[in-house]
Amino acid sequence: MTTSVAGVLLAAGEGSRIGQPKALIVIAGQSLASRGAGLLRDGGADPVIVVSGAAAPASLPPDVQVVHNPDWRTGMGSSLVAGLHAVPGHCTAAVLALADQPLVGAEAVRRLIQARADGASVAVAAYDGKPRNPVLIGREHWPEVIEMAVGDVGARPFLRAKSALVTLIECGDTGRPDDIDTLDDLARVEEVLGGPTPFP
Repeated sequence: MTTSVAGVLLAAGEGSRIGQPKALIVIAGQSLASRGAGLLRDGGADPVIVVSGAAAPASLPPDVQVVHNPDWRTGMGSSLVAGLHAVPGHCTAAVLALADQPLVGAEAVRRLIQARADGASVAVAAYDGKPRNPVLIGREHWPEVIEMAVGDVGARPFLRAKSALVTLIECGDTGRPDDIDTLDDLARVEEVLGGPTPFP
């Protein structure tokens, strides 16, 4: 099965709990938006689309497409919809990732894309068996994903409603799905990135 898989990074939020838009937070010398775009690109997604909102991400790789979501205040759902609408027609699936999870590794993206090549229509990265992010969803499911992505939720309602379709892909050896929601979260992630490389 020939696959062409896009990468969609959701980076539109204002980061109310941390005091600035998460896309602009710099960690280990890179903004979260730039790091997330690199994660998708290095994992094999092409094209890579970054959905902006509260702030325009800077210092992105030149081959990354930025799509502004004017409705970003309504929550993650509108950003997911904007990102999927921007994916070119030749792509059969998209890997969805979040800008505030900088410890996710590119290998997770590669494994999801391989799962698609092996026939999965929905694949979710798991860590110690627990589903998290990133997520790959085949184009054939996007109408349902878009219909269910309302308010501050992304693909989660679809994944719950269609759990029988989900192929879990263990990625616990490739990274961690830690969220950065607070300054304490940021400090913990900086400590991990500043120490010995935790993952190959």
